[in-house]
Amino acid sequence: MTAPVSILIVDDEPQSRRMLRALLAREGHRASEVRTAGEALAAVRTRHPDLVLLELDLPDADGVDVIRSLRDEGSTKPIIVVSSRDREEDKVKALELGADDYVTKPFSGSELMARIRVALRREAVVGKPGSRSRSVLRTGDLEVDLDRRLVKVGRREVHLTPQEYELLAYLMKHVGKVVTHPQLLNEIWGPSHTTQRAYLRVYMAQLRRKLEADPANPRYLLTEPGVGYSLKDQA
Repeated sequence: MTAPVSILIVDDEPQSRRMLRALLAREGHRASEVRTAGEALAAVRTRHPDLVLLELDLPDADGVDVIRSLRDEGSTKPIIVVSSRDREEDKVKALELGADDYVTKPFSGSELMARIRVALRREAVVGKPGSRSRSVLRTGDLEVDLDRRLVKVGRREVHLTPQEYELLAYLMKHVGKVVTHPQLLNEIWGPSHTTQRAYLRVYMAQLRRKLEADPANPRYLLTEPGVGYSLKDQA
């Protein structure tokens, strides 16, 4: 990202806020800070930041309630959880409520900035009028034509089964975003299958064999252990 963006830091630890503020400043971004859930909601409503960095452990409420409230109010701005919580259930809950990404403390500055760039790039695309109706989705050499249900890797056309295609298309529509196991299962197989993770393991293995140059070291289809899968943004 070359243009500066406004980023809201929500964290009650002064040291953490200082570190994040310095990191963002080096990238030329404008950072503002709040320390409570109530202040976070008010700041999003009045300051309209381009992205929110959210700690879950807040003095007045759980950070997941901030995610829920913002999404219930219709906000689509990216939310990246930056938290000391590393439990799988916390990650799954935050992502299912609408967080765009989850980074566990401690983290590297380069990793966080990469996650921020992906989230902002995705928001720039999906936030454009009519962008959700785009018929061709691309990342790197991977291309999915939604109208023709055609998949290519480079110049090579790849033949997928209907469910393989639906799984890939859903991940492509959420490129760069971690999608949880229950979200994928509900979307592709329906609500009665949200605990059937074996379905996903089988189909992801099949997709990797068809799409990846080295299925054992995938470039596109990444596993988020205990949480779900993501399709890496290769832009």
